[in-house]
Amino acid sequence: MTGRSEVPVDPLDRIDEIIAMVEAARSVPMSRNNCMVDRGEMIAILDEMRAELPADLRRAAVLLAERDKIMDAGKREADRIISEAEAEHARLVSVNEITVSAEHEGARIVAEARAEAQRLREEVDDYVDTALANFEQFLTRALASIERGRDKMHALREIGTFAAEESERPLSF
Repeated sequence: MTGRSEVPVDPLDRIDEIIAMVEAARSVPMSRNNCMVDRGEMIAILDEMRAELPADLRRAAVLLAERDKIMDAGKREADRIISEAEAEHARLVSVNEITVSAEHEGARIVAEARAEAQRLREEVDDYVDTALANFEQFLTRALASIERGRDKMHALREIGTFAAEESERPLSF
């Protein structure tokens, strides 16, 4: 057993050695499952294992603790990134919804303005047409009146010329 303490042995090899000892042990009379092992030898092997295992177990425990810390930090970072991404997504959706809503409202306002402009254009066209029609009637009546006045003037001139010829003759009494 002294050779074992000088050269470190892998704990798994120690466990294999213990299993081999138990398998090779003599069976207890009248029992299939119980066996006899050298108590001193078994205790010595287990003591050596205990002396070798704590360093490995401590290293493993430290590595596991570090792994857990790294995984926790990674999970927190992932949760933070997901949270920020969800917030940014919500913001972008909100901005997009606002933009879409504003575009729809703008299109509605432009359509209303165009319809109102068209209505006003038609109203102005109707007003101007009515005003021009009235002015045309006024001018037509004025022209007719002017024409009648000219006709009267021509008629009077002819009558006046005829009357002037008669007035040049001596009057008969």
